[in-house]
Amino acid sequence: MKLTIKVKPNNKQPGLEFLSKTDCIARLKSPPVDGKANEELIEVLSKHFHIPKKNISILSGFSSKSKLVSILPKD
Repeated sequence: MKLTIKVKPNNKQPGLEFLSKTDCIARLKSPPVDGKANEELIEVLSKHFHIPKKNISILSGFSSKSKLVSILPKD
């Protein structure tokens, strides 16, 4: 599955908000420095979908607020 995610870093109330099956807004506590927000995004998605972090990868948008993320099902 591929998700288009708009990331909002430095947020006081972290969480995921799904606009559709493939579009999401991710509010993260971490700042967008040294990949910390990307790491938190993968962790939040891992917990939400109950899958290991290794099954989630950012395909594009590493340094952008808009990201394309690939999520593989459980092994």
